[in-house]
Amino acid sequence: MLWIFRLLLIVAIIFLFYSVVKYLIHPKRKLELAQEQKRFYFLDDQENVRKNFFLTYKGVVFEGEKYLGTTEYAFEVVSIFIWPKSNHNLKGLAYEDFLFIEDQVHEVYSNAEISWKSPIKEFMEKKPEMD
Repeated sequence: MLWIFRLLLIVAIIFLFYSVVKYLIHPKRKLELAQEQKRFYFLDDQENVRKNFFLTYKGVVFEGEKYLGTTEYAFEVVSIFIWPKSNHNLKGLAYEDFLFIEDQVHEVYSNAEISWKSPIKEFMEKKPEMD
């Protein structure tokens, strides 16, 4: 009976250790940590076009929807729509911040046309005048 108890205890410890390690390296946790630290993080499954990507920048989480199409030589992601998970977190972001996000997405999906959903779409259409 003692051996069974010890075996169950060892199995429980291994399971607990496995769960903690899995939690610590989970990509969603990395996204949440980057959001808290207000730094850029891009979470995407590039092999699955049907799965949306998430990115965080300056504490704001954005979601992007990918659409597959044809380019000159192959089927690739040709269109992306990006929107913030909550609009009230956009305070303080500037035009250049959205250009930075577009550049980061273009590094992964170079042939994609990026479109923003409201209210960023209207903001981006009013380009600030540069001196």
